[in-house]
Amino acid sequence: MSSHDKLMISVAGIRGVVGTSLTPELALKFAAAFGTFVGAGPVVLGRDSRLSGPVMEMTVEAGLRSVGCEVIKIGIVPTPTVQLMTRLLKARGGIAITASHNPSQWNALKFVSGQGLFLDKGQGEKVIAIFHSGKFAYKKYDRLGGGGEYPNAISDHVARILKLSFLDIPAIRRKKFKVVVDTCHGAGGPIFSRLLKELGCRVISLHNETNGKFSRPIEPQAKNLGELEKAVIAHRADIGFATDADVDRLSLVSDKGKAIGEEYSLALAARFMFLHFKTKAVTNLSTSRMVDEVAGQFKTSVIRTPVGEANVVGAMKKHRALIGGEGNGGIIIPELNYARDAAAGIALILQMLTEENLPLSQIAEKMPRYHMIKTTLTIKDPKRFLVKTTKIFSNCKTDKRDGLKYIWPDAWVHIRASGTEPIVRVIAEAREEKKARKLVNDVTRLIKIDT
Repeated sequence: MSSHDKLMISVAGIRGVVGTSLTPELALKFAAAFGTFVGAGPVVLGRDSRLSGPVMEMTVEAGLRSVGCEVIKIGIVPTPTVQLMTRLLKARGGIAITASHNPSQWNALKFVSGQGLFLDKGQGEKVIAIFHSGKFAYKKYDRLGGGGEYPNAISDHVARILKLSFLDIPAIRRKKFKVVVDTCHGAGGPIFSRLLKELGCRVISLHNETNGKFSRPIEPQAKNLGELEKAVIAHRADIGFATDADVDRLSLVSDKGKAIGEEYSLALAARFMFLHFKTKAVTNLSTSRMVDEVAGQFKTSVIRTPVGEANVVGAMKKHRALIGGEGNGGIIIPELNYARDAAAGIALILQMLTEENLPLSQIAEKMPRYHMIKTTLTIKDPKRFLVKTTKIFSNCKTDKRDGLKYIWPDAWVHIRASGTEPIVRVIAEAREEKKARKLVNDVTRLIKIDT
């Protein structure tokens, strides 16, 4: 098994390549471990559109029912839908079968608490301990859990979005926005179509079918959205929206046919919320300084956390923040749910366009200007590699909460081992592109020493 095929176990769940590191046997045992942890009772089960999804769904259902859980299957849905329905249906927990932005050969189980949140560190460690102990609460033949389907999850989710207090639905409908969406044959097609229809939009859909045959690299970075850019121009659309396989990331293409970058999604959402509410924002260490600069304009502040939705949500609750998320396009609106939610992000962005009565291209031009460079490295020993970076960066602040982040007044570089892939992520941002690129190059040159 190569380093790229290894099973990744974390407090958030398990992730691996189907048929090598992630087998039905492992999925069943982890599902049984989770069911043992939450106790017999209802558990929501949803998945994205991956080709391995049906097999994983059957396996996970069997594992849950074997320990007495009543499985509520909600089908191919966004991960935030699983989180929302776990709370609304008052289930003991939920499992989303999705590897999010990972390539199609990957799949994963994401564990959700009864509050609709990803498990925190303590909860996740208990599930892992149960798995390793093999002490599952298997039931006798007459006490096995049952199963059933709940077909209204997406409609319930959309209904909740439409009730957000800051939305003026009639005003959005009067705009009759022309919108192009690229859901990459992931789970986003049904919810995007339903939501945009409710908002009175004229919709052109790219790769809307939930068949799992991903039409582009799944992560909705600007470099992956060339087809969407061309479609926005060809249809003279007002905006383009793109998401990943499980619909927790949102990227925007302007009316000029330019993918403005996933970092803008949270920054624009935060700016909108600062206009409407007195609130702080919460985001992770790898997110653009645009958010901080916008917060400064409104005399508020940004709380930074280690990477990961659970970390951001924890800080949002602590500081009662009304907006948060991550620079990968993840927008969290707690009035709806403590989850990164691309569909909710779409509604917010359309409300912003309605209120400002300006095209996205002009609104984006008013945002602070930074240049961000992202790359990934395959490293044999990430911890040793991180120590080596301390020798090349000096005269700067260092944040050690998640890998190492080196900070200067006009730039920063963050180096950390990924929690979802066997790689090291290197992200740098600066006012000048040349400086951001140099910071990344300084790090990547070290790989020659490390190999």
